[in-house]
Amino acid sequence: MAAVLFAWGANSYGQLGVGHKEDVLIPQSLKDVSCKCEDIKSITGGGGHSAVITGAGELCVCGHNKEGQLGLNHTEDVVHFTLCTALSGFHVKEVACGWDFTIILVGTGLVLSCGSNAFGQLGVPQISGPCLTPQKIESLKEKVVDIAAGLRHALAATESGLVLQWGTGMASRAKRANQGKTLPLFLSAKEPCKVTGLEDVKVKRVTASSYHSVSLTDEGHLYVWGSNKHGQLVSEEIFLVEPKEIEARFFSHEKIGAVWSGWTHLVAQTETGKVFTWGRADYGQLGRPTVVPDGQEASTASEQRLELLCNVPISVPCLNGASQSCQGLPAASTVSSFHASVFVKPRKAVTWVYFCWGRENQALLDLAGD
Repeated sequence: MAAVLFAWGANSYGQLGVGHKEDVLIPQSLKDVSCKCEDIKSITGGGGHSAVITGAGELCVCGHNKEGQLGLNHTEDVVHFTLCTALSGFHVKEVACGWDFTIILVGTGLVLSCGSNAFGQLGVPQISGPCLTPQKIESLKEKVVDIAAGLRHALAATESGLVLQWGTGMASRAKRANQGKTLPLFLSAKEPCKVTGLEDVKVKRVTASSYHSVSLTDEGHLYVWGSNKHGQLVSEEIFLVEPKEIEARFFSHEKIGAVWSGWTHLVAQTETGKVFTWGRADYGQLGRPTVVPDGQEASTASEQRLELLCNVPISVPCLNGASQSCQGLPAASTVSSFHASVFVKPRKAVTWVYFCWGRENQALLDLAGD
């Protein structure tokens, strides 16, 4: 049975691919309006643009294109998913969308980028202005197995388990939080630079958000660094300049199998299927009520106490056992700036159940109201 792509929510730049720029209040099928959307391998989105990888390894894009982030060799917004012909000859494996740039991983392990380079987020320092077509990041010499894009920085994990970061988007916050201290080079690098502090582990996955980064090791451990403004890094420090492991006790001493990052919150799933959330919670993006251990009502607990309760990973029982893959693809769960969603197939069930939670403005959750 062929997959059908549906889209809804904010659509100011045509990022839904439905052929116009009006917001969409209920899910609309893209079957008849966009490029090869019946053969979908993965979906992702950035600040105002979207990208789909087809089963044939082609990249289709739409939405905001002021900085050339769609890679179509122009800067006009695009309201239909359109094939990125500049990638013909490549088999696209993964795509990561930042605020106004795009990072692309192809099957051979090469990484390409396009869009804004104002903060060095393309990893190609010789390009001063917007890059309208994907360019190889030549300084990435080793085969890359995973990529991620934050607001204005990017990450890559190599076959040997190294993590490289580039883009200066995190640098200003790091400097304010660590005045007078020497910062690691990777925080201000405009081309791929090794992330120090991970020398004794092998990283297999990376993810990024507005001002923080996350890596998952082959032994199921999480390391985080960057801004901790909302407690998303499980630390007392406001900014972690180097990776810090989140202790296994927060995850019932289980290994982590997958991790996703929202704007300022995180979701992780253990290898046994337990789902944990933590970080910013003012829009309900953690998918769980605030529980006060001593029985004090959440409404009367101090703001500081409530914040602390969100700063540690806590299990969300209704999501335990959620499948994180659909036919082997990591596309059954997603975390965005202020909301998240997941597909769950209950044990012994035939059909999938879709859960979504978080901020409901602009019809992002399709709940016909708040």
